[in-house]
Amino acid sequence: MINRRQTLAFLGAAAAATTLPFAAHGASESPKTLRIGWQKNGVLALAKGNGALEKRFEQRGIDVSWSEFSSGPPLLEALGAGAIDFGPTGDVPPLFAQAAGGNLVYAGTYRGPPAGSAILVHKDSPLQSIADLKGKRVAFKRGSSAHNFTVKALRTAGLSVTDIVASDLSPPDAAAAFTAGQIDAWTIWDPYFAVAEKRPEARVLATGKGIVESWSFFLSNGEFAASHGDVLADVLDELTLVGRSAQDNLDETVRILAKITGVPEDIQKVVLTREGADLGRVAGVTPEAIAYQQALADEFFDLKIVPKKLNVSDIVWRAKQA
Repeated sequence: MINRRQTLAFLGAAAAATTLPFAAHGASESPKTLRIGWQKNGVLALAKGNGALEKRFEQRGIDVSWSEFSSGPPLLEALGAGAIDFGPTGDVPPLFAQAAGGNLVYAGTYRGPPAGSAILVHKDSPLQSIADLKGKRVAFKRGSSAHNFTVKALRTAGLSVTDIVASDLSPPDAAAAFTAGQIDAWTIWDPYFAVAEKRPEARVLATGKGIVESWSFFLSNGEFAASHGDVLADVLDELTLVGRSAQDNLDETVRILAKITGVPEDIQKVVLTREGADLGRVAGVTPEAIAYQQALADEFFDLKIVPKKLNVSDIVWRAKQA
């Protein structure tokens, strides 16, 4: 049994080779420091581990600083306020950030495996189906991709979020609450999911496969994107290269990610080998991505989850050809 201190320390401690056509625009004098927010997963964590961005910008005299976040909502709050310049998140956090007036733009996309998110219950729980969640305490981080998965999973059983007792908890706090038996179910993403499913007291009720698409986004502070489009384009280009190389060398990728995140190699291997996992799926913000995100924004507005009608295209950064 893992106690809360151990859980928080482990899960939430801070601490074909062609390039995509990301082209420079909006260039001005280079920033002295590129400030990046990161989470314990994905190609950006890998870039932190192997120093790819530091090497990319060394000759230009641009330092890179890193700030860790446990989920997308606080990362985007920092991004919109200008405390960081660039970071990754799932699909829902940008909606809340845009509704709150945060100064940020969509800069790129990456796709993860739908099976990398899950609803967990206790092994001895009587809950056997999504329908059984009615009236139960379900934890997820409000405004995160887990929020979207919870909404769509409940819908498959004819339920809505109002039919459960929703608990807004960060991944570390939800992990502790789950271990203590304070919640009945927990909606979570990798690597937290991969960590939790190894526990003897946890059982997977459902994964996102067949329920949600798995879109994630790279976002930039709006002012940074307008002033340093050349730097932003280089970041996205480098992440594309890092992701493709990593996908071709998974054993080394597992080792690097385990070292930088503190998540053990066996857990990282589970994350990186889930069906559909591909670190190389970095791209610009395509019409398909915008359409997906707009549909999600409209859905969350209709459900009165997002407080205002949004036009996603208003905050999409478009790299211009040089």
